[in-house]
Amino acid sequence: MQRWPVVLFLAWVCFLFFAGIGLFMSGFLLTRIELASSSSCSDPLVPPLWERQSLPPGSCWAPQRFSKAVLVIIDALHFEFARFDPAKASPLPYENKLGVLHQLATSQPRHARLYRFRADPPTATMQRIKGLTTGSLPTFIDVGSNFASYAIQEDNLLAQLVQNGRRVVFMGDDTWEGLFPKKFFRSYFFPSFNVKDLHTVDDGIMQHLYPTVDSGEWDVLIAHFLGVDHCGHKHGPDHPEMAKKLTQMNEMLRSLVDHLGNDTLLLVAGDHGMTETGDHGGDSEKEVNAALFVYSRTPLFGSGPPEEPETIPQVNLVPTVALLLGVPIPYSNIGEVMAELFAGDTDAVSAALQQLSVYHINAKQVDRFLQSYSLVAQDLPAEQLQHLQELFSSAVEEHTQLLTQIYKRMQESQKSRLERGSCRATVAAYGLGSVYSAALVIALTLLGFLLMLLHSERLSFAFLLLFVEAFVLLHIHTCARGLAGDAELFSVPWYAVISWLLAASQFFYSTGHQPIFPAIHWNAAFVGFHLDHSMNLLPAVLVGANTFASHILFAVGCPLLLLWPFVCEMSRSQRKKPKKECREELQEVEEHMMEMRLRESPEKFSTALLRLGLKYLFVLGAQLLACVCAAMILRRHLMVWKVFAPKFLFESLGFVVSSICLLLGISLVMRVDCAVSTWFSQLRLR
Repeated sequence: MQRWPVVLFLAWVCFLFFAGIGLFMSGFLLTRIELASSSSCSDPLVPPLWERQSLPPGSCWAPQRFSKAVLVIIDALHFEFARFDPAKASPLPYENKLGVLHQLATSQPRHARLYRFRADPPTATMQRIKGLTTGSLPTFIDVGSNFASYAIQEDNLLAQLVQNGRRVVFMGDDTWEGLFPKKFFRSYFFPSFNVKDLHTVDDGIMQHLYPTVDSGEWDVLIAHFLGVDHCGHKHGPDHPEMAKKLTQMNEMLRSLVDHLGNDTLLLVAGDHGMTETGDHGGDSEKEVNAALFVYSRTPLFGSGPPEEPETIPQVNLVPTVALLLGVPIPYSNIGEVMAELFAGDTDAVSAALQQLSVYHINAKQVDRFLQSYSLVAQDLPAEQLQHLQELFSSAVEEHTQLLTQIYKRMQESQKSRLERGSCRATVAAYGLGSVYSAALVIALTLLGFLLMLLHSERLSFAFLLLFVEAFVLLHIHTCARGLAGDAELFSVPWYAVISWLLAASQFFYSTGHQPIFPAIHWNAAFVGFHLDHSMNLLPAVLVGANTFASHILFAVGCPLLLLWPFVCEMSRSQRKKPKKECREELQEVEEHMMEMRLRESPEKFSTALLRLGLKYLFVLGAQLLACVCAAMILRRHLMVWKVFAPKFLFESLGFVVSSICLLLGISLVMRVDCAVSTWFSQLRLR
C-alpha cells in the first residue's frame, strides 16, 4: 500500500466527521456578534426640540411615567398557569390557581392586562434572562462575550438603570449574580442548582420582599422565584405540588399589590414555559408560551382588554420598561415598544402623539442597531437592508412633517381652532403610528429571520448527524476488519488504543482543565511574555495549546503504538531465553524482530498505520457520538447550556485537534519510514 493514499483516506474520514460536527453545531448552537456600544441620554435618537423641552427632570428620550417598577419573574410560568377560566368545574392542578390576576384584570380593565409572553429559543433560564434584559435574541455563543465568566457584557436594561442613578434591588435565583456582578444596590441571592428543592429560593424571597418594598429604598425591584420551575422538573405540571406552589404565588401577588404605591409599575412574567414532563430548553409551543401580567394603580390603557390575550415577544419588554422608567433603550434591543402602555389617562390626541413619539424613538434605535450590526457581521442581505432603510426614511420624513405642522398649529392657532382640528390630527397620528409600527415589525422580523433561520431549518438536519457518524464508524470498523488479515503482524490491540485515549482524558483533567469556559487557563497566553501581545493570534495559540495539550501529545504519539506488538514479543522472548545466553545472540534476535522486520514488510507497515489511525478515529468518534446523543436527548434539561453544550464544544474541538495531530503524526512516521527505506536501499546497493 502506498503511503500517501493512507494519509488521504484518513483525511477523508476526518472530513466526514468534521461535516457531521458542523451540521449538528449549526442547528444546536447559534452564534451572533455582541456589539460593545451602549446607549446614552445624549444619543441623537430623541424627539424634536419642542418635545424635549417637555421632558421632566431625570428622563431620557421619553417622559418618565413611573418612578418605580417591580419585576416578579416566576420561573417557567406557562400561560395556562396564569389564565383563569371560571367555567371549568374541575380544573387541573396547574389551572385557575392565580386568581388574583383575573380579579385585577376584570375589576380594573384599564389598570391590568394579561399577555401571552412568547420566548425565543433556547428556552434555558440563562438565555431567557439575557433576552429579558438586553432585548436581543441570545444564543449559546455570543461572539465577543467574555468566556472567562458568564457576565453579560452587552448593553442591557440593568446597566442603563444603574448608569442613570437608579437603585436596583434583587432577590432570588443566584444565576443573576454571575450575569450582573456588582450591578445591584442590594441583593439577596439563593442557590438555584438543586432542582429538587422547591422552597429555599421562594421562602428566602418572601422573607425580604415586603420589608424591602415598604422601605422605599429602591427604584427597581426584581424577584426571581424558582419553585414552579423546580416543581415542574421534579413532579411535572400535572401534580398536586404544582397546585401548592401556584397557590403560594397567588397569595404572594395578592399581598404584594397591597404594598405598591401609585407610582409603581408591577410586571409578573414567566421566562419560559414547560412541557408535559416539566422540561424546557427547546422550541416547542409549550416551552415558548409564557405569561406576562402588567398592573398599575394608575390607568395604563386607553381602552379595555381584547377578547383574547395579545401575544407579544419577550424582547418587547426591554424597550417598554426602559421608556416607562425614563432611561435609554439598550443599544442591541430589537424589541417593539408596547405602545398601549403609553396611552395613560389622557385625551385621544395626547395619547396618540405620545405613542407616536415612543414608536419614533424605538424605530430609530432598532435602525441604528441594524446598521451597526450589518457593518460588523457583513452577512445581512444588502437588498433587504436597503428596502428597510428606504421604508424607515420615508416614515421618518412623514413623522417630521406631521410634528412640524402640529407645532406650528400650536403656536399660530387659538385653542378653539386646535380643538376643531384635533380629530384630523388624531387620525393622522394614528395613521402614521401604524406606519411606524409596520416599519418596526419589518425590522424585527428581518433580524429575527436572519438569526433564527438556521435554527429552524438546520436543527431538523441535526439528527442526520447520528446516521452520518454511525455510517462512518461502521465503515471504519469494516475497513479495519478487512485489513486485519494483511497486517496481523503489526496489529495494535483495541485495549491499547482505548487505554491510550483514556490516558489522554486523564491527562486533560489531571492538569486542572475542565470542559467549561470559566476553567480555561487564560494566563497561559502570557507564559514567557512580560508585556502584552500586539495581536490575538499568538495568545490564542498558547491558550489552545495549553487546553488541548493532552489531545496534541497523545495524538501525535499514537503511531508509536505500532511498537506495542514488538514490545510484548520482546518481553516474552527475554523471559524464555536462558540467562547464560550470550549478549551477541540476544542482540541479533532484537534486530531481527524490530527494525529488520519492519523493513521486510513495508506494505504491511503502511496498512498497520491505516488500521491504527482508523481505530483511533473510531474510539474518538464513539466518544463524540455519545456526547452528541447526550446533548440531543438532554436539550431540554435545566443545565443543558451550562454543562452539556460546553461538553459538546470541548469534545468537538478536541476531536478536530486530535484528528489533525493524528494525521501529522502518521505523516511524520511515514516520512521517517521513507527515509529509512531509502537508507536501506543504498546499503543493499553497496
